[in-house]
Amino acid sequence: MLRDRLFSSAILISVTLLLLWLDRNYPLGNSVGVWLLPLLLFFALGTAFDLATMLRASGRSVSRRWILATTALVTLSPCVPMLWPIFGSVYPADCVIGNLGWIVVAVITAVFVFLIREILAYHSGTDGVLARTLTGVFVSVYVGLPMALLVIVRSLGSDWGIAALVTLVAVTKSSDAGAYFTGKALGRHKLIPELSPGKTWEGAAGGIVVAIVISYGCFEWLFPAISTVTNPAPGWGPIVFGTVCAITGLFGDLAESMVKRESGVKDSGNTLPGLGGVWDVTDSLIGAAMPAWIMLAGGIAGS
Repeated sequence: MLRDRLFSSAILISVTLLLLWLDRNYPLGNSVGVWLLPLLLFFALGTAFDLATMLRASGRSVSRRWILATTALVTLSPCVPMLWPIFGSVYPADCVIGNLGWIVVAVITAVFVFLIREILAYHSGTDGVLARTLTGVFVSVYVGLPMALLVIVRSLGSDWGIAALVTLVAVTKSSDAGAYFTGKALGRHKLIPELSPGKTWEGAAGGIVVAIVISYGCFEWLFPAISTVTNPAPGWGPIVFGTVCAITGLFGDLAESMVKRESGVKDSGNTLPGLGGVWDVTDSLIGAAMPAWIMLAGGIAGS
């Protein structure tokens, strides 16, 4: 199991580093982040597929096809400004929609996609209309919004955005690994045994410590190494960033555990040997994406 976990992790890390290198050195269409979109879609659609499959296993009526379509819509919505360079133009800096506004448009569209789908199929006595609508909207928003924020993080700057995105992912996922190995070695006190019997308070503490260490490394070395930093990160920045990412990532992990319990399944999938389903990789990132973006945009890593 551990060998498979390490092998799958090595493959994912290698592919990610390759795409980051291509994105930095050979940008497509004069837009940052284009090389990373296939990887983003793999994680977004893989997570939505895992979640929709689990909901089906629990007896809920869901349409994976429409869920995948709306999840892709929300995930890719902040990429709309990337279309302008393709036609030899520049996205207007004074556009009131900006980047984040397209996410709002996509979310509202996703809501009405499910509503219109039910309206067109409605007949007297139809059961489950509200449940299907709410389930579809929940999955597309729960997965799509955090994934869309990863696009926003990448767009924070040419090289700076790469450093920010790598830091977010590295700190959050290293916390997962730190919690796992610390819990295995020192775990004695269960965190929430009814929900996730394997998680311990010791493991959670270990995850926070590892996240802070990686955060320090990224703030002090990665940002200056690949981007211009005129205002360095505050001394307390790595502590706050690492702690917040570790804790919110943990809640993302626990949210997946709760859905597993509710659905009566042990694993979200088996797409990635040793790691499980795609959602087993993205669960903590989904939880940490928004607070990490707020902190990075707010200058916690310097500027």
